[in-house]
Amino acid sequence: MYQPPHFREDDLSVQHALIRSHPLGLLITAAADGPNANLLPFHLEAERSEKGTLQVHMSKANGQWREIADGAMVLIVFQGPETYVTPSWYAAKQETGKVVPTWNYAVVQVRGVARVIDDGGWLRTQIGALTRDHEAARPAPWAVEDAPEDFIQAQIKGIIGVEIEITAIDGKWKASQNRPVTDMERVADGLGDPGEVHANADMAAIVRHYRAKR
Repeated sequence: MYQPPHFREDDLSVQHALIRSHPLGLLITAAADGPNANLLPFHLEAERSEKGTLQVHMSKANGQWREIADGAMVLIVFQGPETYVTPSWYAAKQETGKVVPTWNYAVVQVRGVARVIDDGGWLRTQIGALTRDHEAARPAPWAVEDAPEDFIQAQIKGIIGVEIEITAIDGKWKASQNRPVTDMERVADGLGDPGEVHANADMAAIVRHYRAKR
């Protein structure tokens, strides 16, 4: 991933937080006939290894798992908040007109060696953890145990697990850090304005965070 120094985010806790808040990752593998990619919801076990371990399941009908059965290296991309940034927010728009649009975003790329797991107990634990990740905030969380056991077991027979120990993780938070401080403030204000076409409250908060660090 192209990484200008001012956009790098190397704090593992920040990277993990993005994975948890945007867990639908793009799993990319290399097959004999070319690259393969699928969007899958991941569960992060942060304490399982130095940089964390990712767990996921997919349908056995999805042939991607066969491409990693030999422990191949995989790439997973987690896309966080993203938005168009209009040059109309920059001071130079009025001063010189020498401005162009850009795109702000937060992204984490993970590399690791994957292993395929065809084990009912492991799969039951993984889907339980994944479900709790996303049901916990609900007033009456749904749990795997709420469904009939025979139904759950039948569903488990149709899926297969993949576990990836993270060997490399890169974070890129492109949040106008290459612009003057006044421009960062204008971008944050613009993104935070509900009346703006390109309003994005999440990205506005990110820009303000990195503005405060200048």
